[in-house]
Amino acid sequence: MSNKQNYQKILDQILNDSDQYGKKLLLHSCCAPCSSYVLVYLSKYFEITVFYYNPNITEAAEYEKRAQEQKRLIAKLNKEREMGEERYPIHIMEADYEPELFCRMAKGHEEDPEGGERCFACYGLRLQKTAEAAAKAGFDYFTTTLTISPLKNADKLNEIGKKLGERCGVPYLLSDFKKRNGYLTSIELSRKYDLYRQDYCGCVYSKTEREKQKKERNEEET
Repeated sequence: MSNKQNYQKILDQILNDSDQYGKKLLLHSCCAPCSSYVLVYLSKYFEITVFYYNPNITEAAEYEKRAQEQKRLIAKLNKEREMGEERYPIHIMEADYEPELFCRMAKGHEEDPEGGERCFACYGLRLQKTAEAAAKAGFDYFTTTLTISPLKNADKLNEIGKKLGERCGVPYLLSDFKKRNGYLTSIELSRKYDLYRQDYCGCVYSKTEREKQKKERNEEET
């Protein structure tokens, strides 16, 4: 018998409690496209502050481009709220860009496959910073957009987030945002808001893997 948890069901139970409405959520975001569905979905229940912290993005220009897209999306969603959309306001907190921390963390894991131990350590790096920021600023919850990706391990993300929440004293909002067509909806919202949608996670390893896949696909087609 499987012990796998239904994170969407757990989230539903929290969202069905009207006493939670308007509480403050610190939402770690990797990029505007992945955050789009999560923001539209959860801003009906929480006052969200997007925590943009992504030291894994190797190239500074790429980091800045994604950060600006995140801010542009939030501005659009807040404008819709002003026009009558029933949602709480969305804020943004941009952390320092610290690629050197990711590089130190990845040392010795350069050959790990995508989705392996290097990625798990990266989850921990970003979620720890989010948990600490949530505790310092007095948020009611924290969570991440990362579970929306079919390429990310939702079980591992929730495991790490829950442990950090217990350690820092801020509950981690369990989730699997890819459920209920969350990932597909994020693609549709990216089109609606004309968002820059990158095709790799951000680090040099994910970019190399993506380029390798493209090359192999092109060779198969020729």
